Amino acid sequence: MNLFVTGHRGYIGAHLVELLKSAGHQVTGCDLNLFEGCEWGPIVTPDIELTKDVRDLTEYDLEGHDAVCHLAAISNDPMGDLDPELTLSVNRDASIAVAKLAKRAGVGRYLFSGSCSVYGKGEKLDLEETDGLNPLTAYAQSKIETERDVSPLADDGFSPVYLRNATAYGHSPMLRIDLVVNNLLGSALSYNEIRIKSDGSPWRPLIHCRDIARAFVAMAEAPREVVHNQAINIGGNSENYQVRDVGDMVQRLLPDATVAYTGEVGEDPRNYRVKFDKLNRLLPDFQLEYNLERGMEELHRQMVDKGFNRADFEGDRYVRLRTLSGRLQKLAAA
Repeated sequence: MNLFVTGHRGYIGAHLVELLKSAGHQVTGCDLNLFEGCEWGPIVTPDIELTKDVRDLTEYDLEGHDAVCHLAAISNDPMGDLDPELTLSVNRDASIAVAKLAKRAGVGRYLFSGSCSVYGKGEKLDLEETDGLNPLTAYAQSKIETERDVSPLADDGFSPVYLRNATAYGHSPMLRIDLVVNNLLGSALSYNEIRIKSDGSPWRPLIHCRDIARAFVAMAEAPREVVHNQAINIGGNSENYQVRDVGDMVQRLLPDATVAYTGEVGEDPRNYRVKFDKLNRLLPDFQLEYNLERGMEELHRQMVDKGFNRADFEGDRYVRLRTLSGRLQKLAAA
């Protein structure tokens, strides 16, 4: 197949390009390269690479592709809150526009990178796709509105799928430490202290970033009738954890580190434990390669081998919000 990947130089996109090419697919990548210089390791390049804002894509760019894997976004809640209007412009408006362009260009499948954060303050535990959505941030709202507005485009020739990804973590050539697991591990290595900013009670479904990329490959290759126009939680039932559980697991890796509940963010209203039965039912052959323990051990080895230190933890390079803020300020001053 010939696949078009937006955000291919991102945390998940770097894995996805490698996996697609390893599976024998042709890959076109499109990325604004906003985080140039933030690489953690070598990145596999697509067959064709466009350095372009997804808001500037044309029908011509998408012609000849079998599927679009749409990853490009302002990538999490804190970044979304930095500029809610920018978040809605990129995450919602551009996502809907890309879907419309793909349909006009004859692309058969549109895979949208959504999020379990749409459940927000969960009304109950063990949330399924049919349960109520309770978004607490512009980021989560943008994901819901994209699903809502792309769904009517579905027809016999155009098949959208909405991957509601669990919270990502783990090693990637485009490392991020602004994710809860990576952040707690980085804190332990930097300060010998595992700094938990809430009371540690909120639930999060967790998934290794490479497993999210694997899910995109599986959705691209799945029979149309299995996944057509459906929202699907991406993760594993055994991979729901409270934040304090993550801290305890970090401490088992680094027993000299202490756990500190700083309380600086107060009570975190985002609390959702999620079920992934639908994914298991639709794609029974798809299984996660990583559980949290294995993923953390791998990331710990990578961080130690590369000499990750306090300067890395406190710097801009691996924290998307800091990098984006700095670059937006430079653009505004130009």
